[in-house]
Amino acid sequence: MTATDRAVELARAAAAAAIEKSATELSAFDVSEQLYITDIFVICSVTSPTMARAVQDEVEERLREMGAKAVRREGSREGRWILLDFADIVVHVQHTEERAFYALERLWRDCPSVPLS
Repeated sequence: MTATDRAVELARAAAAAAIEKSATELSAFDVSEQLYITDIFVICSVTSPTMARAVQDEVEERLREMGAKAVRREGSREGRWILLDFADIVVHVQHTEERAFYALERLWRDCPSVPLS
């Protein structure tokens, strides 16, 4: 099984929204073969809690316009690692330090990457 077209569309929209708010180092992985709860992880880096919340707001707004609503949010208060669960995709907005420490790319390296352009 691979990620649905809808999941790919949402992932690309989330990436574009994150870039608009200056997020960096964007990547996406098709985790549909390993997880039944979502199709794609989108990961991006930010340098401050304020930037993390701005990315969160922009991603949620952009995906809301596409008819997708976050079913769960975690980490907004601290702003160091915000997780946005849209069911089809999960967006990880990570401070650069958390991203380096947790290295999600390493954990999911066996999963195919999803082109975001």
